[in-house]
Amino acid sequence: MQKYILSVMVKNNAGVLARVASLFGRRGFNIDSLTVSATTDPTISRMSIIVTGDEATLEQIIKQVSKLEEALWVEHLWEDDCYCRELVFVKVLAETADVRDSIREVAEVYNANIVESNHSAIIVELTEVPSRIDAFLSVISNFEVTEMCRSGVTAMMR
Repeated sequence: MQKYILSVMVKNNAGVLARVASLFGRRGFNIDSLTVSATTDPTISRMSIIVTGDEATLEQIIKQVSKLEEALWVEHLWEDDCYCRELVFVKVLAETADVRDSIREVAEVYNANIVESNHSAIIVELTEVPSRIDAFLSVISNFEVTEMCRSGVTAMMR
């Protein structure tokens, strides 16, 4: 199973997000993340959708989304060929100086920012491509993660 990034341009009408989400649900596809943003044209919005599956699943999703009346354009984006970023906040239990130092070292390796640090926890912020965030989360999971929040991907072609 692989993660895919889809960029979907849609008409900026009421209910479009619900129609896209329900299409995925009806077909049994799962959305890993979904972000919607305005474009320079107030009548058009951009959806960045992350889905997991195989090539056949990706092909079906593209076909089904393309059939929606509000969908103007659907494209599969490759992480290396587009601009894409995601934000993650991770709160890590850090009750000793050694643990805090280790977390700071991991953050430094990934160019992450420490946004809050106190005697019991550290909150780390990282804005990166999804694969780099996945790698960071894999490493930071060696510590006691008490809370995490990912924003979802925002992406566009170069």
